[in-house]
Amino acid sequence: MTPPLADILSTARVVALPMTTRFRGVDVREALLLEGPEGWAEFSPFVEYSDAEASVWLAAAIDFGWMPQPTPRRTTIGVNATVPAVPPAQVAAVLARFPGCRTAKVKVAEPGQLLADDVARVRAVREAMGPEGRIRIDANGACNIDEAEHAIHALAEFDLEYVEQPCASVDELAELRTRVKYMGIPIAADESVRKASDPIAVARAGAADLLVIKAQPLGGIRRALDIVAEAGLPAVVSSALDTAVGLAQGALLAASLPELDYDCGLGTGALFVEDVAELVPRDGGIPVGRISPDAERLDRFAASPERTQWWIDRLTRCHALLSASD
Repeated sequence: MTPPLADILSTARVVALPMTTRFRGVDVREALLLEGPEGWAEFSPFVEYSDAEASVWLAAAIDFGWMPQPTPRRTTIGVNATVPAVPPAQVAAVLARFPGCRTAKVKVAEPGQLLADDVARVRAVREAMGPEGRIRIDANGACNIDEAEHAIHALAEFDLEYVEQPCASVDELAELRTRVKYMGIPIAADESVRKASDPIAVARAGAADLLVIKAQPLGGIRRALDIVAEAGLPAVVSSALDTAVGLAQGALLAASLPELDYDCGLGTGALFVEDVAELVPRDGGIPVGRISPDAERLDRFAASPERTQWWIDRLTRCHALLSASD
């Protein structure tokens, strides 16, 4: 059952964390943190999301803050470096923020950039990481089938681990996967899982080789584990540009999977100038365990009164949606 709104709001703190580099169109990441009986949790759906979609994120926060969680199978999680759509000259500086990481996820197909920009960026990552480093690319569904096929051919020389969400729809992913299967480059689904009314549809259609799962957008750890089990595909756990509190939830999700063959996208705390608590990659990984935000940082990074009220109003609306479905 959804806890009373007053209980949730009694500990709510809204923070605004500056980014080291613009990422996903964001220079400052806002998040609402709250403390339940089981510990701190995070509610941070992106600002453009509808209340219906954002309410799933609130369900995840309530689950993590108010309910006991699965017993983890691992104590540390290997994570990837995340390389935004930066010029090649900045790649080395970005990678330096992820010490020990053997895998890099590189953003491609960003608005206003060309395939040549992506090739130059991925080449710089390969040169920096050497032949043993693993490189995956993420297009966030920005390409049509022909564009994606062309881009994969152009980037294949860099020995791609997989291509994440190159096209937006399940049908497009299925067609693209058929076209490039001979190349041996797997296709991963992200938005087709976390933003879909039927997150298993992409697996059922044979449109992906693996799933990218995120605890907040999927409604919590248990629901994410159920999705992976039903899909029957390997999974990579990633963040939604979470604070350390949300990253801890993601780490527990990753640590609870029966199999974990890929490094996870849970090192994104390194993209903040400073986080609400320390949870950045060390020796290529992060520990598994709950995180409590630092009180001084909660004060220092507190959002403006106007933005705080915006988040409180949003949470209130989402809480009403959850309560109506109880």
